[in-house]
Order: sequence, then C-alpha cells, then structure tokens
Amino acid sequence: MLKRTPLYDVYKEYGGKTIDFGGWELPVQFSSIKKEHEAVRTKAGLFDVSHMGEVKLTGKDSLSFLQKLMTNDVSKLEPGCAQYTAMCYPDGGTVDDLLIYQKADSHYLLVINASNIEKDINWLKEHAEGDVHIENLSDQLSLLAVQGPEAETVMKKLTACDVSALKPFTFLNDAEIGGCKALISRTGYTGEDGFELYCRNEDAVSLWKQIIEAGEGQGLIPCGLGARDTLRFEAKLPLYGQELTKDITPIEAGIGFAVKHKKDSDFYGKSVLSEQKENGADRKLVGLEMIEKGIPRHGYAVMQNGTPVGTVTTGTQSPTLKKNVGLALMKREASEIGSIVEVEIRNKLVKAQVVKTPFYKRKK
Repeated sequence: MLKRTPLYDVYKEYGGKTIDFGGWELPVQFSSIKKEHEAVRTKAGLFDVSHMGEVKLTGKDSLSFLQKLMTNDVSKLEPGCAQYTAMCYPDGGTVDDLLIYQKADSHYLLVINASNIEKDINWLKEHAEGDVHIENLSDQLSLLAVQGPEAETVMKKLTACDVSALKPFTFLNDAEIGGCKALISRTGYTGEDGFELYCRNEDAVSLWKQIIEAGEGQGLIPCGLGARDTLRFEAKLPLYGQELTKDITPIEAGIGFAVKHKKDSDFYGKSVLSEQKENGADRKLVGLEMIEKGIPRHGYAVMQNGTPVGTVTTGTQSPTLKKNVGLALMKREASEIGSIVEVEIRNKLVKAQVVKTPFYKRKK
C-alpha cells in the first residue's frame, strides 16, 4: 500500500497524475512537466512536498550532538535561521542531506528526505548522547512549496507577516497565513526564489486551495515531481540516491560549502572530507552537454578513449536550455571543462562535452 499525503484527495481536482515515488503516491505532473517548469522559472508554482520527513530535536546537549553528526557548523545558527548540511558515515559517504531550522536555544527542526526517514532517525538515535530528545513529526506535518519570481507577491495576499523581510534561509515560526498557523521559510529546491510552508496536516488542503486562488493573477499553477526534478537539476541541486549516496561524499557531489572541516567539533567523516577538501577528491560531479543525439540518463556509463571514467547521476533535455544535458560523477582527470567524453546510450557511444554548472542560475 503506497503512502499518501493529506493532499492526495485534491490531486484529481487539479488534474494530477500520480506515480509511485519511493513508496509514496505523488503527482508527477498536473498539466505538463514543461509547462510547470516554465511557470516556476517565469511566474510561480505550488508543490506538495509533504512526503518529506521532519524531526524535532531538543535538550541541552542538542547543539553538541548536531555538531558531531553534521558536516556544517551548526553553532553558526541562531533562532529564526536555517542551514543546509549533510550527515556522513565515518568513511565520508552520505547518510543524507538536510535542512536544520533553529527554533530556539536547544530546539531544532530537521527536515530530511522521505526515502531516508527511518534510516536517518535510527542513525540519530543510535548516536544520541546526553540530554537529547528526538521526536519524529513526519506524520503530523504537511509541507507546501511556493516557488518562482512571483512567489512573494502570492504570499503577501495570504499573510500580514512581512515575508519580504525574510532573507534566504530564514523563517517565521507560528506565522498566520490563510487563517492557519505555519512555519514560513524562505527556502526551496528549484533554483528560484520561494517559500516553504510547514503546517498541520488538517490545514494543508485549505492552504493549498487558498494559494492556488491567490496565485491565479500571478500565473501560479500546481506542479508535480517531474518539474521539481528538472528545476533542481538545472540548478545543480543534488538529489539523494543520485548525486548523493552512501558511496558518494558531499565533496564529490559538489556541496563542499556545507562541509566545515575546520570547525572545532569532530564529526563523522571529518578525516576523509578534510583530505578531499584540502587536496581534491578523486571523483567530481560535472556537467555534460551532448554533442551527438541522445539523452544521458541516470546510471549510464561515461567513457573516454575506451576507458570508463564516470557515471551519469541525472540527465534530461533541459526545458530552459533546450539541450540534452546531464550530471555525471567523473574521475578527476577526465572532468576538466571542455573535455570530450562518450556516454553509453543503448550500447552505442555518443559524444558529449564537459561543461560548466549549474546549467541555470537565476538573475537577482
């Protein structure tokens, strides 16, 4: 039996086509992936991402505990701020990438990937020391994402809170929006400006409908996982299970900015990640643009002069660039910009070139 979010019953009302996504029955699209992608890049889109996991962490030892488990420097956080980070195994492989919200002193909210909820919570509990309390809130909270250049205008129609004052990676706790209480965060996973709203499950449908109505004049449309994937891919935002895995380190995946190897606290994977950050990893996540016809797909081998040099992690025809592009984890010696490689597509070697990433960066 597939899991469903509190918004499942309204998908059909808006034309949602659902798929099995890691054990969840979620909409892949409402209209079309390209239309939804373009809406978020130029106007606004609304996503149901309630399948994501939320973990409440409290106790006087919570900061020291987080410092030991997270690659980023959690001590830099203060109430009202969020931080992107990773959890790693001792060998540097990635347990998960996540967001940490600091609600108050010794009170944090961790937002983790849906496919990793059980694994992550077990990992947290296994390493908990001292006065640390871990509570899984995943079944109690829904998460809506309003993304795109018009996101702020839409939000202002629904709340008296000064959302325009929110800087990226800051949030308002217990804010009133559309008659509901929600944590309003200036974060997202699309490469665009936007907000994420954490609300009670019982408020999710009402909020969804109010956002759709408020966004009509701004061109906001409901969006599915298909557009969410193409949007994050163009912006080179990693997806766990593809760009990040237990066998891929944050440095290899290109999120070294979230690894503070010089922070005072020791953390899992520190020695390996420090070495990679100081001297470079043997592998590197790079962009590929196809020279010959073909689309690089996840898992396809990348060759150079008959030798395997990497694997495609994500690939598609970029809706923004109208080009066939991919991300690939490559050997360092083959990853220079301009290098010519071949992607093995249906037993045929198809030429591609290593190019700069991200493929898309919004103008600010």
